Amino acid sequence: VILLVHWLLTTWGCIGFSGSYAWANFTILALGVWAVAQRDSVDAISMFLGGLMATILLDIIHISVFYPLVATSDTGRFSAGMAILSLLLKPFSCFLVYHMYRERGGNLLSHDFLGHSQEHSAYQTIDSPEPPADPFAVPEGRGQATRGY
Repeated sequence: VILLVHWLLTTWGCIGFSGSYAWANFTILALGVWAVAQRDSVDAISMFLGGLMATILLDIIHISVFYPLVATSDTGRFSAGMAILSLLLKPFSCFLVYHMYRERGGNLLSHDFLGHSQEHSAYQTIDSPEPPADPFAVPEGRGQATRGY
């Protein structure tokens, strides 16, 4: 629903605003399609969330710079109104996408400075400080005696 609403508003906003407004918003909508297609991917939803937050700032700049040129006709005012409505809905969309990000296991504290997510797997890395488990250890309580050959 988020993608459909923003696609419709972006399409109507592109009647008057074209160029960078269209590129920024349709690229983020493509990331949203990727996030929907890969339901288990934390990276896809985090990129969609980051892109939505970036387009809030970009839309503010774009609308404020180009509004006087666009708002000279009824069609331009309609286009500007749809772009502004899309901009007003984006914080709410970010809130909903953030909850989807958390449902997929995303955690803002698990990213380092460059944005690489930490690995959450059962494999032990080479530089791990933990010693590997002894594969020949006998579980306690089994009472197996060692045999001589």
